[in-house]
Amino acid sequence: MSKSNLTLRILGGIGIAFGALTVISGGSTLLGGLDMGAVVPFVLWFNTVAGLAYIVAGAGLWAGRRWAWLLSVVIFLATLLVFAAFGFSVLRGGAYEMRTVFAMALRSAVWGAIAGVARGALATR
Repeated sequence: MSKSNLTLRILGGIGIAFGALTVISGGSTLLGGLDMGAVVPFVLWFNTVAGLAYIVAGAGLWAGRRWAWLLSVVIFLATLLVFAAFGFSVLRGGAYEMRTVFAMALRSAVWGAIAGVARGALATR
């Protein structure tokens, strides 16, 4: 297995695992199974649906599909957009939990890194 294939498998595994955890956490919260405090509904819905996209992107990266890099970029940019909207909501006095700030920062960093590394790995194939 080449280094780029191994890199894509690792990225794919991270994407799939991150997606599964996101769907489970978001789904449980949406169904009332988890009390998350001051939930920001549009952030919760976005993250839950995005978790499905994480799984698809992860599977595509695992398989070495070029479209998975583009999906990773879209996930990253959409996450930044929702993070900015969340920040605007907070600035307007909306209720929030500090863990949402950390979670959105983590999601942004993870998908920015996945997109960047995937681009390089796919370019060397």
